Amino acid sequence: MDDNRLYAIGEVARRTGLSVSAIRFYSDEGVVAPARVTAAGHRLYDVHAIARLEFVSTLRDLDAGLEDIRRLLDGSVTLTDLATAHLSRLDDQARRIRSRQAVLRTIARQHTEAEQVVLLHKLAGMSDEERERLIDDFWSEISDGLAATPAFLDLLRSERPVLPEEPGTEQLEAWIELANLLQDADFRRAVHEQLHETVSTPGAQVMMSPEVLGSFDRGGAIFQRADQARRDGVPADSPQGREIADAYTDHLRELMGEPDSTELRRRLAADVLRVEELHLESIAEAAGPRDPHTRYQSLVGIINGTSQDAADFMPFAWLSAALEMSPARATSGCPPRGDVPDAGNP
Repeated sequence: MDDNRLYAIGEVARRTGLSVSAIRFYSDEGVVAPARVTAAGHRLYDVHAIARLEFVSTLRDLDAGLEDIRRLLDGSVTLTDLATAHLSRLDDQARRIRSRQAVLRTIARQHTEAEQVVLLHKLAGMSDEERERLIDDFWSEISDGLAATPAFLDLLRSERPVLPEEPGTEQLEAWIELANLLQDADFRRAVHEQLHETVSTPGAQVMMSPEVLGSFDRGGAIFQRADQARRDGVPADSPQGREIADAYTDHLRELMGEPDSTELRRRLAADVLRVEELHLESIAEAAGPRDPHTRYQSLVGIINGTSQDAADFMPFAWLSAALEMSPARATSGCPPRGDVPDAGNP
């Protein structure tokens, strides 16, 4: 384009894709003034005005407000300031849209009655404090009168949903379902009865003791190391593989009161594969019909974004191979420590 030429409004419209009325509007609003107005009242634009119109058109396509554009063009704000503020507004709108989508999908999926719509909308829009209070109230009622050790109750209460600042639609839908369940008296009663039955089984108090729960934590940490090594492509028969196999063997032989041996490592290797079977069964159980507490755990996993982590957690074959291929070390026997978990459990 010729820097010195002036263009009639019709040609400017063809070059910019804007309508003639839009160009007149921006002129009348003082956003993009013509370079000159003829005695007959015709507006003429130079290349700078045309470039300015194209810039304004782009900002409008990005849904920027006219007042914001005016402040940008007169130098009151920078382009970065405008983009940051507008992005924040769009983020807020996106959150509201996701919330509405989650409510509408829940209504459609559950054939929700009219009187429940207001409740679902409120559940989707709860504040962090309101969500925490709802969960605290739920666990206070569930644990009331439960003959469980404090350590076991702490473990149960640690399974808390934490909705991220930018939740996905699936996470919002899971939260709406969970929040609805947490306020349902039948669901709370069913979870309480299920946990009461669990803690009433023979040996439950031993399994809930801090010592045994601590052993599960230690074993779980070793499984985490094994899974990370597997993900990193570390061979099971490498020095790192032998180190992890030694740590797992030491952990279990102390609980079992046995010295290290080739036979012990073979048994542990077989037990680890049985743990894998249990892990896969738990994943399948979470995807199918669920008992109340399993449903709670499944929804928490979706909300916290850990469901896929559980499905991807597969250190078992790697650790079993490491145990099979690592040599036993000379150790002294350890005195038995009473009733302990089966060797197949971490």
